[in-house]
Amino acid sequence: MVPGGTSDGSVGSSIHDNLTEESNTFIGRDAELDELRRLVLVTRALTLCGAGGIGKTRLAQRVLAELADDFPDGAWFVEFADLRQPDLVESRIASVVGVTEEPGRPLLETLADVLRPLRVLLVLDNCEHLIDSCARVCQRLLASSPGLRVIATSREPLRVAAEMVWQVPPLSLPSAGAASDEMLRSDAIRLFADRAAAVRPDYSLGSASAPVSSVAAVCRVLDGLPLAIELAAPWVRVLSMEQITARLDDRFRLLNAGERTAPPRQRTLRAAIDWSHDLLTGHEQILLRRLSVFAGWSLEMAEQLCAGPDLAGADILDLLSALADKSLVVVEAEIPGQTRYRMLDTIRVYAASRLDEAGESAMMRRRLRDYSLAETEHLAAMGMAQVRAPWAVNLVTFRRFDVEADNLRQVLGRCIADGDAEIGLRICAAMRPVWIVQGSSAEGTEWFDTFLAMDAAVQPRIRGAALIGRAQLTLASDPVGAVDRANAGLELSRAAGEPVWVSAGLNLLAEAALHAGRADEAADGADEALAVARQAGDRWNEGYALGTRAAAAGHRGNLREAEQLAEAALTVMRDIDQQWGVARTLLGLADLARLTGDHDGAQRRYLEALAILRQLRARPEIARCLAGLGRIAMSQGDLGLAARHLTESIALSQSTGSRIGVIRALDAFAALAVREGRPERAVQLTAAAAALRSAAQLPPAQGSRTQRILDAAADLGDHVVLQLWAAGSVLTSADAVALALDAAPPPGEPTGDEQAGRPADSPPAAPPGMLTAREHEIVALIAGGASNKAIAEKLFIVPSTAARHVANIMKKLGFSSRAQIAAWARAQPGRTGQADQDQR
Repeated sequence: MVPGGTSDGSVGSSIHDNLTEESNTFIGRDAELDELRRLVLVTRALTLCGAGGIGKTRLAQRVLAELADDFPDGAWFVEFADLRQPDLVESRIASVVGVTEEPGRPLLETLADVLRPLRVLLVLDNCEHLIDSCARVCQRLLASSPGLRVIATSREPLRVAAEMVWQVPPLSLPSAGAASDEMLRSDAIRLFADRAAAVRPDYSLGSASAPVSSVAAVCRVLDGLPLAIELAAPWVRVLSMEQITARLDDRFRLLNAGERTAPPRQRTLRAAIDWSHDLLTGHEQILLRRLSVFAGWSLEMAEQLCAGPDLAGADILDLLSALADKSLVVVEAEIPGQTRYRMLDTIRVYAASRLDEAGESAMMRRRLRDYSLAETEHLAAMGMAQVRAPWAVNLVTFRRFDVEADNLRQVLGRCIADGDAEIGLRICAAMRPVWIVQGSSAEGTEWFDTFLAMDAAVQPRIRGAALIGRAQLTLASDPVGAVDRANAGLELSRAAGEPVWVSAGLNLLAEAALHAGRADEAADGADEALAVARQAGDRWNEGYALGTRAAAAGHRGNLREAEQLAEAALTVMRDIDQQWGVARTLLGLADLARLTGDHDGAQRRYLEALAILRQLRARPEIARCLAGLGRIAMSQGDLGLAARHLTESIALSQSTGSRIGVIRALDAFAALAVREGRPERAVQLTAAAAALRSAAQLPPAQGSRTQRILDAAADLGDHVVLQLWAAGSVLTSADAVALALDAAPPPGEPTGDEQAGRPADSPPAAPPGMLTAREHEIVALIAGGASNKAIAEKLFIVPSTAARHVANIMKKLGFSSRAQIAAWARAQPGRTGQADQDQR
């Protein structure tokens, strides 16, 4: 399923689990559900409007769960209740869908490009406080994505084109004087009876203790509002129906004398919550209001942050259980070994107002901020092996970041509002490992940039770490900017005496040099990082530096040295039980094994790395690993397995909006097409990849890859190859992926729509220049170990001319060293064989 789909939980595990558990308790809305299902399938945007407490969110969740199978490319639930910054609406949607940002390109455009070819369903919940931004984003996405359907819940319409507004009514109520059988068909009464039976198994609607008429009276007083009914029903454990009715009457009279300007339904809901709140014990009230600071929490968090002189920590478990019994707290399991809790949004808003009235809001926000800072820095220290912990604990660390994401966003948002740049940057620096591993650089980059741009005093050591952390997020997508930030951060970290960040900055600069083809510079930088890390006892950066040093040796053709260094890096990572580092190092060793022709060894290492990466949900490296496995399968002649691996790889890259991942997969699919005897397809895919590289301002692919594709298509004739290249070069990313997956016919002349989706700066519709006959002679001599002087003597040219030929060959083939040219030459079938024989 692309991208994500229901197979990876895109419907939302909590939503799906809740609906599964409550499948027998979702009372009412049956007729509405049928109509809503129909409307979603025929309407581009459907907005569920109404006041709080009438069940908009639950209704939207149910529609989402019921329609998930009708949207093969994914169905997602995006919650906005905790978001207070309108400019982060597209970032929140992208984070849920799994799309990452690219420097220099608006995130909304990347998101639109990912969704354009897909049939997907988005539910945007609680839009009312972000109405303008939600409307703007929906308008853009709907205009460019024919297969997109949007359900929004809000207290007012979005007022966008193609919007259908559905005013969600309260649950049906029996009319006064209705017969008992009519009452029993009432949705409101059925809901009350169901919730009452859940807390009191002997509860029987229609019995002497639960006459239908009394239940109907309670439901009428509550106007059929689901939340109010759910709050009232659990009290049947301790109150008679007459007592419940009497207390409800008291609360409504009190409300009528109070806030007259509130909408009627809001007053009714407030009365129900007030009534429920006043029946709590004093300690339950204290805990309820203090829990409102969390987007979600664990028992340990509640015990640490909510306790005080007026609330003993030892009592919180019992109090929390009591609040759950009263439907004021929802219990939901999130991660192994830890139960999580949350509040319905309306209850949380109400409890927050009580927190304000008690004068405790600032105190609780400060406690959550300090807790979040301490926890993230501790978890990051474990993840980077600065605090030793078994891998099982580290794995839970990553899960903790996932479930605390909403709390952390809330804390970071508060830091922005308070101008607290230093705390914000410390939290961002601690969160960066998860952002990097899971491919969520867009969100991390946005938070980092916001705090770095603030005019606030920040200690140099904090700013230095933040600059290096920010650089780490975008090394692959913005190497120039990453190097600038890393250098600035490195200067600050050196001055502040922060060896961990010094070695991290040096490692980043070494890796950047490696990506730019400067292997000697990369080796020197890695050596310096290695020395700093070892002196500081920083095993993580020691292992990382060894891995970079190994890659530099490989780029220079010293494959034996590269393997030895990579094995040393693997030993370090295994010694500190840092499995993400183990997986990355295994990937490097697998690539080396594949380069030397050890396909079995490469496959073994790829599979070992893949198992770890899947545990971490490290999507960028999963995609890279699968691409490697695809190429191994090709070399072993299992083209079906190769296609499956490459299909999953390109799906992961496409779902995150990673253009480089898609481009690399297209190159692999082109190689597969050659093996399948489809040179026409191979030329088109190679041309599409070249065009997309140019549009993304990425370095060109190795010319050797293009050369092999063109050689395979030589029998087609130059004229046909040029036509195929021209057709492939105008494909959009989505069209190229469809072509690779055999989901679309080979392209013909581009239509107007196809032209509109072309990259802005497409390359010429012809293959890059290939090697001349003289250049092939020089390649063969290089493969034989000849220096520029020896080449000049052999070919009767001056050494400077030989050097220019070598430089041109490197440029055409996309290489950075003579060793790479030699390795490529040895892999070519026969074309340089005669010259190579002459040299020998």
